[in-house]
Amino acid sequence: MRVPRPRRTAVVVGSGPNGLAGALALARAGYDVTVHEASTTAGGGCRSAELTVPGVVHDVCAAILPLARRSPAFAGIEVEWVDPPAPAAHPLLNHDAVLLERSLDATAEGLGPDGELYRKLVTPFVRAWPRAWTRRELLAVRPRLLYGLASAERLCRGFKTERARAFFAGHAAHSVLPLERRATAGFALVLCAAAHVDGWPFARGGSQAVTDALVRAIEEQGGAVRTGSSVEELPRADVVLCDVAPRELVRLAGRRLPARYARALLRYRHAPAAFKIDWALTEPVPWASAACARAGTVHLGAGYDEIARSERAVCGGVGERDRPFVLFAQQSRFDALRGGQSAWAYCHVPNGWEGDETEAIEAQVERFAPGFRDRIAARHVTTPRAFEQGNRNDVGGDVVGGANTLPQLLARPVLRPLPWRTPLPGVYLCSASTPPGGGVHGLCGLAAARLAINATR
Repeated sequence: MRVPRPRRTAVVVGSGPNGLAGALALARAGYDVTVHEASTTAGGGCRSAELTVPGVVHDVCAAILPLARRSPAFAGIEVEWVDPPAPAAHPLLNHDAVLLERSLDATAEGLGPDGELYRKLVTPFVRAWPRAWTRRELLAVRPRLLYGLASAERLCRGFKTERARAFFAGHAAHSVLPLERRATAGFALVLCAAAHVDGWPFARGGSQAVTDALVRAIEEQGGAVRTGSSVEELPRADVVLCDVAPRELVRLAGRRLPARYARALLRYRHAPAAFKIDWALTEPVPWASAACARAGTVHLGAGYDEIARSERAVCGGVGERDRPFVLFAQQSRFDALRGGQSAWAYCHVPNGWEGDETEAIEAQVERFAPGFRDRIAARHVTTPRAFEQGNRNDVGGDVVGGANTLPQLLARPVLRPLPWRTPLPGVYLCSASTPPGGGVHGLCGLAAARLAINATR
């Protein structure tokens, strides 16, 4: 009689989107999977909570999720997505606004004399969005993708109007880098292409819905997700996925890691931090430009020079600025399940910064939405220290998993052919500190899980 082979075991440390995506891939491959999460709630940066007043739901960190809906890491999970009429808006000081529309043509038209250049820059990225390739398509598109390695400052020189420069700068500032740095243009081009391919959706009822759907899918495959379960050393299992920051992996592994690899992980550079505010409002935001009411995300920075100055100051160690660049989201305008009117916003500050940007952020919102302050019913502030206390991966308040400099994008977290694989047999790193980096997409976890599955066949 043939004795059944015991199921392989897998342990996942951390329940962020990458850890859960990796756990789901392993569970679907037949592994006996257990996820350990130190917090009392699964999700890492993809969580929701009543932060201001009872009944009003806010996203704790990640809110707008342009990379989630099409991600293969989330295939088969059930999430109801909300699509605002326009993915993003950039208000200007003359009560006008530039809109990132779902349609590339409509966006180009709104940029007037710069529309044709915008179309030329973004179209290759729209065409290159993950799908089936032919050799002819690849050869035709690849040279134009090199625009993504340029600095935003360089590409903005080609625009004729300040409205186009401001619009592009707002998207490039998602890189959390000075706009003079190489590859900042790529962040703007990818985000704009994502809008034209699939919009910038968010989960109805809050980002927690994505996490809850992943947890349900894991449990349906026989896996377990244990919250309030802190891990103090690397577990023993056939496969261990670590959805943790590089320095946390060094702590968990102790002397088991080769010294050279451990030193390389400890040299990993973290990005500037986020200083975030959530508001409960009595009414929707009173934008001076009515066009902003159509957008889920609003970029607040008057022009290219103001945005570039703000991001340059942050990377130079300056936290207090009169006019920080602010990323603002208004999910409740389009989602009744949020429990009332609310808003979400943050600006960049130096890593580990101890100051207070509440007044500066609210002044920046008021500048483009006069009367906003009169509609604030309650606020909740999340400082860099609070981000790290709530999630060890947010080192110093870095919510993007590490600095997005060009060298570190190529060697994330260290220069290795397969950066998810550690020198320890069966142990993989799968946090946003591995390729392809930050964002709610689960691809870091999926890549690590697929490596592990192939290695244990």
